[in-house]
Amino acid sequence: MKNNYLYTLLLSLLCCFTSFYGQEKRLEKADKEFNNFSYVDARNIYLQVVDNGYQSKDICQKLGDSYYFNAELEKASKWYAKLYYDYRKGLDSEYLFRYSQSLKSMKQYELADTVMREFYKETGRTEKRANLFIDKQDYLNLIELQSGKFEIKNLPINSELSDFGPSFMRDDAIVFASSRAIGGARAIHKWTQEPFLDLYSSKRESKNSTDLLAEVDELGGTVNTKLHESSTVFTRDGNTMYFTRNNFTKKRVKSNSEGTTLLKLYKASRGENGKWSDVVELPFNSDNYSVAHPALSVDETKLYFASDMPGTTGLSDLFYVTIKGGDNYGKPVNLGKSINTEGRETFPFISKDGKLYFSSDGHIGLGGLDVFVATPSNKKFKDFPYNLGEPINSPTDDFSFIIDKDTKLGYFTSNRPGGHGNDDIYSFSQKEPLIVNCNQYLEGIVTDADSRKIIPGAKVTLFDENMKELSSTIADINAKYSLPITCGKEYVIRAFKQEYKRTEVDFASTGVFELKHSQPLQLRKGDPEIGVFKAKLGDDLAKLLQLNPIYFDFDKSFIRPDAEIELQKVIAVMREYPNMEIDVRSHTDSRAPYNYNINLSTRRNKSTIQYLINKGGILRTRLTGRGYGETQLTNGCADGIDCTEEEHQLNRRSEFIIVKQ
Repeated sequence: MKNNYLYTLLLSLLCCFTSFYGQEKRLEKADKEFNNFSYVDARNIYLQVVDNGYQSKDICQKLGDSYYFNAELEKASKWYAKLYYDYRKGLDSEYLFRYSQSLKSMKQYELADTVMREFYKETGRTEKRANLFIDKQDYLNLIELQSGKFEIKNLPINSELSDFGPSFMRDDAIVFASSRAIGGARAIHKWTQEPFLDLYSSKRESKNSTDLLAEVDELGGTVNTKLHESSTVFTRDGNTMYFTRNNFTKKRVKSNSEGTTLLKLYKASRGENGKWSDVVELPFNSDNYSVAHPALSVDETKLYFASDMPGTTGLSDLFYVTIKGGDNYGKPVNLGKSINTEGRETFPFISKDGKLYFSSDGHIGLGGLDVFVATPSNKKFKDFPYNLGEPINSPTDDFSFIIDKDTKLGYFTSNRPGGHGNDDIYSFSQKEPLIVNCNQYLEGIVTDADSRKIIPGAKVTLFDENMKELSSTIADINAKYSLPITCGKEYVIRAFKQEYKRTEVDFASTGVFELKHSQPLQLRKGDPEIGVFKAKLGDDLAKLLQLNPIYFDFDKSFIRPDAEIELQKVIAVMREYPNMEIDVRSHTDSRAPYNYNINLSTRRNKSTIQYLINKGGILRTRLTGRGYGETQLTNGCADGIDCTEEEHQLNRRSEFIIVKQ
C-alpha cells in the first residue's frame, strides 16, 4: 500500500515536472517568436500556456502587445485589463497608455480617460501624451466640432487582405501597397500571417474623381521583391519615386544586431517604357533602425519620413532631410515636440498648401492611430496639430491620408469594421474647411457705468499682453462689439468714446475651441483720454494713462503676472516718448517693522526698474527710484489699525512720476 502510494506520488511529481518543463519550453519558443516580431506565432503559443492554467504579468504583456501591434485593439484590451487589475503594482506606465487606447477602440471613453489620468499621475509633466490629455480633456468636443467635414466610401479595389498607403502618381493614378498575390503565391510574413506586401497601381477616372478603374496592376520594373514594399511618394513629373522596403539591397537581406529585418527608404526612376528601375538605397538609412513612409515638400527640396532612429522622442517620430540633388541629402532633422510625442507619429503627407497631415496615437484622438493636420508657421510646424474628426478618424487605426488641395479629393487607409480586408483604402471628398486654429470670440455690450444706458459708436481696441494693438471695432447701434481672439492668450481690451473716460480691462482666453466670451465694458463720463504729451512734470504716469496699480503680494518683491501687463504699458509709453524719464516709487503697507518695510520696498523698486530695463530695453539712465516703505500710505491703515486685505493691498504699489518729458 505504501509502495503504491509512493509510486503514485513520484508519478504525479514527474508529470508536474514534465508539464512545467513543457510550459517553459513553450514560453522560450514564444519569447523568441515575439522578439522577432512574429506576433501571431508567439500569440498561439502564449494562448496555449494560458489555457493550461499558467498566467503571468509577462505573458499578459506580450499577449496584449501581440494584438496591439497588429492593430487588434479590442482583443488587446482583454490582456491589458488583466495587467491593470491583477498586476497593477509596478506596472510600466506605458501599459496604462496602451490600455486606454484599447478602451477607446470600443468607445469606452470614460474608463479610457480614467486610465489616462492615472497615466498622468505616474508620468507627470515629463510625458507629453499625458500633458496633452490633461490640457485637452474636452477633446471629444473638439473632435465633434471637426467631424462631418468629409464624405467617405470604401473602394472596390480592396482585397480580403491588407491594402494601404495610397499615393498620387501624377493626376491619373494611385499607387498602394497590398498583400494580394497577383501572378502566383508569395511568401508569408510571420508577423501578420499574410503574404509580403508589393506595390500596385490603379488608374483614376479623372483628376476630379476618386473613382478608380477596375484594373489593378503590379508596379512594373524591379521595385517589388520577395520582401515588403510599401508607402510611396512621387515627384510632380512622375519620374522619381521614393518608397519603403525591408532592408533588402543587391539581393541581400540585412538584419539588425537582434536578427530583425527593419525598414529602409529607397529611390527608383521611371524609364521610357514606364517601368521602374535603378533602385538606390538612401544614405541616411541604417541596419539598426527603421526609416519609412516618405513624403515630399511642395517644392520637392525636403523629404519627410517616419523613423525610430536615435534622438526619437517616442516609438516613431517624423523627420525630414534636405534633398541636395543627385544622391546627396542633408542630415535628418526631427520635426520637434509640437509634432512628435512618446507614441507613434507616422505616415506624413504634405499638401500643396504646405499643410502636414500625419497619423499619431500620441496626440489625443478617438483610439488607435488618428489623422492630424498641422499648419506651417515660418516654414516650421510649431502649432498644435488638429484631429480631423469623424468620419476620417474612428476608434481603430486611420492613416496614410493624402489630399489634392485643388479638388478637395483624396484617399486614406483604415482597419475599421465593415471593410473588405485587414486594412482598406477609402476615398473621400472634403465638404467643409477644417479647424486648423484654436479660435475664440470676444463680444459684449458697451454701457454707461452710471446710467446703464448703451453707448453705440464706442471704439473697442484689442491689445496683446505687450500692449501691441491687434484689432479694433466700433460698437454697433445696439452697442454690441465682437472681436476674434485665439486660445490661451492674455489681452487688454480698451473702450473709448468722446466725452467718456477711457477704460481698460485685462482678459485671458482659455483653451476651449470655438468658445464665445462675454465681456461687458463700462464707460464713465469725464475728460477724454489724456495723452502723455499733455502731462506735466511731477504727474504720475499710472494716473495719466489710467493704468492699473502695480501691486505686489504680501511680503514679496517679484513681479506678478498681472503687474507685467501694466509694466508693458509703461514700456510702450517710454518707447513712444524716448526723452521721457521717470522716477519709480515703491511702497509697502504697514504690517511689518519700519526698517523691514524700507528694505522690502527697496527690493520691489529694484525689481520694477530691472523689469523695465530687461524686458523693455529702457536705458538705465532714464530711470530713477527708491523704496519708501510705509511712509506714504494711501489710506489710514497705519500700525495698529484694523484693515482688510484689500485696504492693505492699496498701499503695496509702485508709482511712475514723470521727471523729464
